[in-house]
Amino acid sequence: MLLKSRIIGQGPSTLIILHGFLGMSNNWKSYAKKVRSLGFQIHLLDQRNHGNSFHSNEFNYKILAEDLKFYIDFHKIKIFSLIGHSMGGKTAMMFSNIYPYMLNKLIIVDILPIFYKNDYVKILKSLKSLNLKKIGSRINADKALKPTFKDPYFRAFLLQNLYRVKKEELAFKIDLDIILNNLNEIEKALPSNLFYEGKTLFIKGKKSDYINDSNYQIIDNQFPNSKIVEISNAGHWVHADNLNDFVKQTVFFLKS
Repeated sequence: MLLKSRIIGQGPSTLIILHGFLGMSNNWKSYAKKVRSLGFQIHLLDQRNHGNSFHSNEFNYKILAEDLKFYIDFHKIKIFSLIGHSMGGKTAMMFSNIYPYMLNKLIIVDILPIFYKNDYVKILKSLKSLNLKKIGSRINADKALKPTFKDPYFRAFLLQNLYRVKKEELAFKIDLDIILNNLNEIEKALPSNLFYEGKTLFIKGKKSDYINDSNYQIIDNQFPNSKIVEISNAGHWVHADNLNDFVKQTVFFLKS
């Protein structure tokens, strides 16, 4: 099935962006608007089980990479650059291993092809606990999550997944049960023999420990034609925390 997308810009170079876990294409709209005039046609994709794309119990990184291949074939895209953040970064790395000849440049945002143990169960169970038939509004949903998640920006990120199905009833765009049942697929490492020798940029948020001194060597081993840049005043959501510096670094790499 075809992934849903938002296409911004009319430039000669194609740039595809894959969001992270529990994210959606809309998370990257501000970035796309800043770079649209620099010669890019930007495709912001909703990965399966996220945003407005289809739901499926089949959910692993090889399947997500094949979803991307189906999308670019449908749109008759021959070569493109690819940005992937977090879960989307793992999808992008998997795609680079399977279809390296289709990529111009690859940007991976604050993730490596390794196992990560996160607090996703807590997040998903908190979302599942919301009584959306009675809660009535995004404001009330935010109040209900506040005792568990103190950061208002993180709550706002999670609640972007809400939409109104009836006048007084909300629902999630994502299928929380499918995602909860497939958490091991999201957290797991990519194949140890994964290798991509094309031009690659790894971007690390300075306040994030997803990429650190103990795992830098993985980048050299599996992505030999790569470099790492660190964005100040940014955590794991680098593009949201420091958009201006993120734009500068990505555009410089894509245009160089």
